[in-house]
Amino acid sequence: MNIYLTSGTRDFMETLRKQNSNEAMIVMNGSGNSLLLHETDGKTIFSTPRSYKVISSSGTLKEEGFFALNNIPVTDEGRPVFEHRLLSRIDQIENEHGFIAFRLLRPAESDTYIVLTQWSNKGDFKSWEKSDTYKSVHESNESGAGLDKMPHLFSSAAYVTTYKTTKDDEHKL
Repeated sequence: MNIYLTSGTRDFMETLRKQNSNEAMIVMNGSGNSLLLHETDGKTIFSTPRSYKVISSSGTLKEEGFFALNNIPVTDEGRPVFEHRLLSRIDQIENEHGFIAFRLLRPAESDTYIVLTQWSNKGDFKSWEKSDTYKSVHESNESGAGLDKMPHLFSSAAYVTTYKTTKDDEHKL
């Protein structure tokens, strides 16, 4: 499975989605831009997509709710360790209140992985960030080998982008 992302105006993203209604696409609106996500086993219709291989998933992405995309630049040498650490802990999130879906995305042409989570609303995402499960997923293990203790894995600082599928609440992001 692959995910392709492209950015643009809300109207253009909606037009692309409607023109390709047979494809699994979701328009997400953020502060200042919109993102169109295309999940497929085939090729994308985007002319210049950001391309990712889905290496782990849970749940079904829906055209509703709140998306958090944790963008994590990882060195070539750090990829196996990074993937192993995330894959061994991410199933803990599935039982969190408001959780809808998860995708771990390996970049095809860059160093930036995306940990995509979808929630019923922003409040559920914020509650998860304060939860014991969140701490467990992100903390060091008994040998002290947490991702936070391995800065050599990362080529630059991680950052989070957030989106909603509805445009009426965009100012609340």
